[in-house]
Amino acid sequence: MNRQPFLIKNCSLAAIATGEHANSLLELRDKISTADAGSIYFHFWGSRLNPRFVHTQHHNDFASWVFHYLHDNVLAEKLGIIDPTEFENVEALRQELIEKIETRLDEEETIHWVKRENAFHFIRSIIIVFASTIKISHPQELPAKIPLLPPNSIFYHFIDARSRTAEKIDDFSSWLKTFGDVYQPLIDDIQTIDPYFLSLTELRENIAFAARQYFVNR
Repeated sequence: MNRQPFLIKNCSLAAIATGEHANSLLELRDKISTADAGSIYFHFWGSRLNPRFVHTQHHNDFASWVFHYLHDNVLAEKLGIIDPTEFENVEALRQELIEKIETRLDEEETIHWVKRENAFHFIRSIIIVFASTIKISHPQELPAKIPLLPPNSIFYHFIDARSRTAEKIDDFSSWLKTFGDVYQPLIDDIQTIDPYFLSLTELRENIAFAARQYFVNR
């Protein structure tokens, strides 16, 4: 049986201003409830393709804004630990955000507002995909090829793939499944990697490590 090689692609996220903004926690809740799904996606994942040089404990833009501008450490921590990979779709993720914010609104007696220049601005994104010259013809090439992949390719094939593939899994696992059950242990190891709390370079290292370990033990 002839199987197709794994054709590596690259990508970028094009950020598009929506014109929507929030100046308070109450407005943030209301805007999240109607925001474009691409906006929710961007505010959780966009920083992966635009890495910050200062390490932050707040892994999404909502948590970061609540911390820096509303100075609500409690809510910022609750929003910051939300892992989008644990939700079936963006709508479920949206509902989790709303519930966390509504709970905090019930606890607070005062609605805090921020200056206009410090408002939360909603941005949506579209993904732009590029072809590359890299291809992987056989799984045995994975340990050598994965470390050479640009971070944006890791984003496309490991993170974005979960939102566009029928099985909601990464492209590496999808491709390995075309070889039957022989690589199931490697697929299992790859799928245990949670991409949200890792940088793209750390994620690449983890995938490469899983591939190396699989073939070393064979």
